[in-house]
This record gives sequence, C-alpha cells and structure tokens, in this order.
Amino acid sequence: MDQKQLAERVPTARGMPMLGLGTWQNSDPEQCAESVRTALSMGYRHIDTAQVYGNEASVGEGIRTASVDREQVFLATKVWYEQLGYDDVIETTRESLDRLGVDSVDLLYAHWPADPYDAEETLSAFDELADAGLIEHVGMSNFTPELLETAQSVSEAPIFANQVECHPLLQQKRLRDYCASNDIRLVAYSPLARGAVFDVPELQEIAEKHGVSEAQVSLAWLREKGITAIPKATGEDHLRDNAESVTLSLDDGDISTIDNIDREDRQINPSFAPDSW
Repeated sequence: MDQKQLAERVPTARGMPMLGLGTWQNSDPEQCAESVRTALSMGYRHIDTAQVYGNEASVGEGIRTASVDREQVFLATKVWYEQLGYDDVIETTRESLDRLGVDSVDLLYAHWPADPYDAEETLSAFDELADAGLIEHVGMSNFTPELLETAQSVSEAPIFANQVECHPLLQQKRLRDYCASNDIRLVAYSPLARGAVFDVPELQEIAEKHGVSEAQVSLAWLREKGITAIPKATGEDHLRDNAESVTLSLDDGDISTIDNIDREDRQINPSFAPDSW
C-alpha cells in the first residue's frame, strides 16, 4: 500500500483513525522524529504521545518535517498523573503544546486516575482547555467503568476515549461493553502485549493460515472489536507490518478462537493503578 491507500483504508471512530503510532519508550530524539516521519509517509494519521514519555518535542519535529499537513494528523498527548491538579493541568498542557509546536491537540488524556486526580478539579481544567480551543477532545487513560461514570457526570465535554492496555491476552470485555454503551472510544496501548502475542499458539495458527504475522492478527482482532490500536514501532519494517493489518479480514472462526484464549496477561500494572481494574 502507498501512503494514500493506507490513509484511506484505516477506518475512523468519530474522526480518530483506528490505527495509530504509539511512542512510549521511543525516547531517542532523532529516532523518535524519524519514526513519526516514516509513519506519516506510509499513511499513518494518528500519533500518540504523553508528557511523561519525554518525547513531545521529537514527535512535533516529526510531524513538522513530514510531507503531511498538520490538519491531517490526529494528535494525542496525556497529562501525567502528578500534574492533574487544576492549575497544573492548564500549565503543563500549554507546555506540551509548546514542545509539540502546535496550537492545539486533537485529544488530551488524563494519564492515570491517581493522586492528585480529582474528577471535578481535573476535568474543570480540561473543560477550560476545550473552551479555549487548545484541545478538541477529552480523554481518560487507565480508567475503570466506575471512574468513567464519575468523569462523565462532572465533565461538560463528552468523554471521547479511554486508553488502556488491551490485546488478545487482556481482552477487557467489561470495559469494552461499558465504552460501547456510552459512546466512548476504546484505545489500546501495548496492543501486541509487548511482544507476547508472537508466542501464543492460537495466534500463530491464524497467522500461518492467512500468511501474515501474529501482530497483524492481533491488530485485526482489535479492529473487529471496534478498538483503536496504537502499537509502538520504530523501524520501517515493523511500521509497515502493522499497517498491513488493515488489509486482513478475520473470519468468524478466527475471531471465536481469539475470543476464547484462556489467558489474562497484563503487561502494565504500576503501584498507583486503580483498584479492581
């Protein structure tokens, strides 16, 4: 696929392309900027970063130096949980925009629901940023259904998305059902389970059947479930392999096989994660 073909083939969820580039742990400035440039040149149109990744400036450079207009790129960043007090949200978001070199972002997430997160205080700051035109959409990251319920009750702006770890080894059915019922887009980070999907027999069999990689199978399964995936990739080969997942159609048997994988392998579980998630 060329750039135009990929950009056209990736489905969107209310304006958000359902395949994007994640940049967690892509902290080398030159490599990060090049990864973003390469992804955009291939036809990716969704780039995800965060304050805590330490690479917003490099992501911004990659976008600026790519042959793609800023208006065509869905750009998301996240406010780190230590900065979720009202004043800190406002200040650090403006700093993020400066580092990214943009006037606004398409989606701003509250990164984790940990202290000093307070729904009313934090989300009132997000609402102010939205009213000022600095952010287009409000998102949560690593929120449970119960925490999303509270956020929706206090936020003036709709909760657009919830970004969580999700893949065939952590299928998040309860959260998927809640988000689908409440018009919240689910965005999957670590959608390849940090490489663990390559060693799953069920995924290996499906990949062999279709002549594709286990990564493509995992990404296609997420898309079939209505989930946006943002796999990290730095090299051109991995970027292209992930992109080719949009051409893979899983049949009902494939999807059933993946649905019935009897494992729960959470890769990301920090001490400040919410209870019962």
